[in-house]
Amino acid sequence: MERSLEQRLKLSTLVFITLLLKLILLRVFLFNGVAWGKVLTDALSVLALISLVELILPLRGKKTVYIVLNVVLSFMMFASAVYNVHFGSIPTYTALAGIGQVNQVRASITALLEPEHFLFFLDLVVLLIIWAVKKVRSRARRGLHFGGERSYSALYASRGLGMKWRLSMVAVLIIAVVLSGFIIRKEWGIENEIVRAEQMGFMNYQVSAVVRNSQENRALAEGNLQDTILRAQQLQATYPYVKQVKDKPDYFGAAKGKNLIIVQMESLQNFPIGQSLNGQELTPVMNQLADSGFYFPHVFQQIGQGNTSDAEFAVNTSIYPTGTTAMSTGFGNKELPGLPRTLNEHGYDTGTFHVNDVKFWDRSKMYPALDFQHYYDKPYFTNDYYNEFGPSDEELFRVGVEKLLENEQQNKPTYAHYITVSNHSPYNVKDEFAKMTLPAELEGTHLGNYLKSVNYSDYALGTLVDRLQQNGVWDDTVLVVYGDHFGINPAEADANLISSTLGIPYHERVSRFNIPLIMHVPGMDEGQVIDQVGGQVDILPTVANLLGISLDQEGFTAFGQDLLNVDRNVIGMRYYLPTGSFFNNEILFVPGDGFEDGTAVSLKTLEPVADITPYRSDYDYILQLMKLSDEYVKMLPKRAP
Repeated sequence: MERSLEQRLKLSTLVFITLLLKLILLRVFLFNGVAWGKVLTDALSVLALISLVELILPLRGKKTVYIVLNVVLSFMMFASAVYNVHFGSIPTYTALAGIGQVNQVRASITALLEPEHFLFFLDLVVLLIIWAVKKVRSRARRGLHFGGERSYSALYASRGLGMKWRLSMVAVLIIAVVLSGFIIRKEWGIENEIVRAEQMGFMNYQVSAVVRNSQENRALAEGNLQDTILRAQQLQATYPYVKQVKDKPDYFGAAKGKNLIIVQMESLQNFPIGQSLNGQELTPVMNQLADSGFYFPHVFQQIGQGNTSDAEFAVNTSIYPTGTTAMSTGFGNKELPGLPRTLNEHGYDTGTFHVNDVKFWDRSKMYPALDFQHYYDKPYFTNDYYNEFGPSDEELFRVGVEKLLENEQQNKPTYAHYITVSNHSPYNVKDEFAKMTLPAELEGTHLGNYLKSVNYSDYALGTLVDRLQQNGVWDDTVLVVYGDHFGINPAEADANLISSTLGIPYHERVSRFNIPLIMHVPGMDEGQVIDQVGGQVDILPTVANLLGISLDQEGFTAFGQDLLNVDRNVIGMRYYLPTGSFFNNEILFVPGDGFEDGTAVSLKTLEPVADITPYRSDYDYILQLMKLSDEYVKMLPKRAP
């Protein structure tokens, strides 16, 4: 019996040490170091897991179960480390909902891999080698299993031998669960997901995500949509967006009845706008649009797990992505109020265009939820093999204009949302598509490839403008252009490199999340730069104002603002930054454990702001607003199948 307990102890100890070392390695990747005082939290979660396995699984074959468990957890930690490089956030179990999209963006993911990420599998490689050696040596002995399985089988055959071990595992499980529960409860109130995960430990953080989701679902079941709308209206009324209310908003109805084309530019940041490289304008088309229309240089991305599809969602609904699931996946079964549904009621023909399969990111669910009358995906386009997604932006715009002209013949205004993909990472532009020449030092670099790709996507946008002008519909069309999310990953090109290459100030957060927003409005005599800070949730209210649609009269609940008619603004951001982060007219704020230990950066100087006291009210406000936005979208009625 003593030998039995000794062997069980050796096996469980080996598994414990292996998993704990991997969790420590994961801390290095996720938090750029190890707070050794917090390793105890990881140890407790591993102890709880091992004791649970020992208690609930059959005795026979337990070693195989541990190997499988090790493989599964190793892949989870490996994926979390790579995920963090791109998103800068800590994935929860809900991120697994997007696993089916990996194949579509495998080139982008491959570019993020580093050799050290594969350290999670080092022990498995060693085990495989040992198994192979033992297999060769025992080829003549049938029935021999890895690690002396026969001896374990004989050992486990005696039911009475394990009683002491089982009692000890019960004690370990109780202690580990109670202490882990205490840790989770102690750190529960931290809004910053990264700090919360570091304090709780990776596995406890996953448990807390499950509990939070369960609590939210119970609260929603007891809630009321109209009450949520009222509380959102009351909250927004407390914020000084406007100094003085006007009888009529500026530019209201300036483009009433006009066609609306919104172009979502893949991975487009704001910093290339207006810049040149070796005498070559990076974005000549967008420069011209900015000079002749409304240009909003201080707009920021607000996407969550769904990335590009979340940007589509936010722009069309003026609702914050929750950050816990891709909105197309999590809310594609809802009736989503937004631009398509509203413009349908105003006589528009509404359609969305994407050259990839409509099932990518569950757009096949989201587009009906938004009430687009049409969606045009892969079969509608001729493949010119621009990149792994297939057709180029030029082909996207060609088909888009054809459909618009069909509506013109029926005297029906069009709302079209074009989702571009040519500027998708890893930004490999084939020679036949390239429109600029890079200096030798940038050839083959991440930054160089990005700038060449941005230049092509700008050229393709120019073909859209040309087609609209040549077909006589340019002066009857509002054209909105915006970026969906950042393109430069700091792991591949840091802020100093971008600054020195282009001779511009570039901040690792402010500039990274800064996307352009440009609006061409027929009849404008000259362009205007609108310095108001904004986000993707602000695009719908701004466009509605230009089209002469009063959201108040429509009874529409928007969580963004009309950027042409506010004097002050604050927008929340999460997922790529911790919950509680916000941009206002002066700063980017990122919380620590809470507000007091947060940090702020000036949007004008890109320098740290020492005194954050004046911004406490903005922090409290944006936390409440985003929670109400989450509550609102979760309470929306389900749509008919």
